Amino acid sequence: MLCRTLAGDEVFCYGQSVVVKFAGKRYVISTGPINGGYHENLTSVFNHDLNPPEGMPKVLRAPTYEEHMILVAKDLGLDPKRTSGLGTSVPMENVSVKQAEDKGLEVTAIATAGVEINAGRAGDPAAYDERYLANEGESGTINIILLISAKLTPGALARSLITITEAKTAALQELMIDSRYSSGLATGTGTDGIIAVSNAESDIVLTNAGKHTRLGELIGKTVKDAVKEALFKQAGICANSQHSLLRRWRRYGLTAESLWQQYSRREDPKKVDRQMFLRKMDIWDQNEALVVYGTLYLHLLDQFEWDLIHLPAAKKAALTILEKLQQDFSLNCKWPQLSDEKSFLAWAVSCFTELLCQLFKFEI
Repeated sequence: MLCRTLAGDEVFCYGQSVVVKFAGKRYVISTGPINGGYHENLTSVFNHDLNPPEGMPKVLRAPTYEEHMILVAKDLGLDPKRTSGLGTSVPMENVSVKQAEDKGLEVTAIATAGVEINAGRAGDPAAYDERYLANEGESGTINIILLISAKLTPGALARSLITITEAKTAALQELMIDSRYSSGLATGTGTDGIIAVSNAESDIVLTNAGKHTRLGELIGKTVKDAVKEALFKQAGICANSQHSLLRRWRRYGLTAESLWQQYSRREDPKKVDRQMFLRKMDIWDQNEALVVYGTLYLHLLDQFEWDLIHLPAAKKAALTILEKLQQDFSLNCKWPQLSDEKSFLAWAVSCFTELLCQLFKFEI
């Protein structure tokens, strides 16, 4: 058993699934494919790893995702009519469980998290249109089950979904997780799921789960901590791993390979070979000054893209950062010309790339 809640609900890990069995009457709101929406008659909820055994193809066992999850529920010994479940590609061994309690008010957050494949930002280009294509994969995915010891009104339980989502996004923001579909910072993945559960038998009755409430604070803390720990368990993502120039710049297409391609085209008789280039890139990637000023530069680009800073000031600030780095590393870069406002982002990325290519002149 992973844990037991103050209300008596028990959380188990059965192979590829984490199952929560209720000790009494519960109110549930779920985004799951089976029994999604608001319910008052469920007896359990679960999170399931959809990956097949090693060497087997990943295929649904039924014509639809919903029917597949019904079969999963039956395999777990659960009544498909009285349970709700979420699917993911994250192994359950990487689940995170966090609890917080204050004077009889307890919140338990159970999270699995994968972001390396399909992390995205709200408003990114769509991957498909369900009116014409109903197939949605479960790559990556941040799934959260939240158990609340208090009795929440239906509105408050629905409101908890907002607080849960904001906490998840705060965790991603604090780790600077990048969208894989745009140059923005990720707000989630395209397949995230949430199940929130309230104890209908509690003497504590709450009508609000927003950030101003003690309940909202407990939700925010537990969910944020659970998502961060789940990301570390799944992919080693943490503050230390994110102290990386290339990880932070990946959303603008800057990778070791893209830098090598640009560097290798330069006409320089003293160019290093690919092996030496990659070895030096590993060192520059962790350089404190490059990470710090490179991140400030990225935030400047974000501010420009959000229309919070306009071209003259954005260009001046970009050149200030570039000149600071050029001076610190004794470089002699020639910045390309900026033709118009629409090309500012491309110009700014090009300038920073030029600076990085210049660094490989130096011995490390």
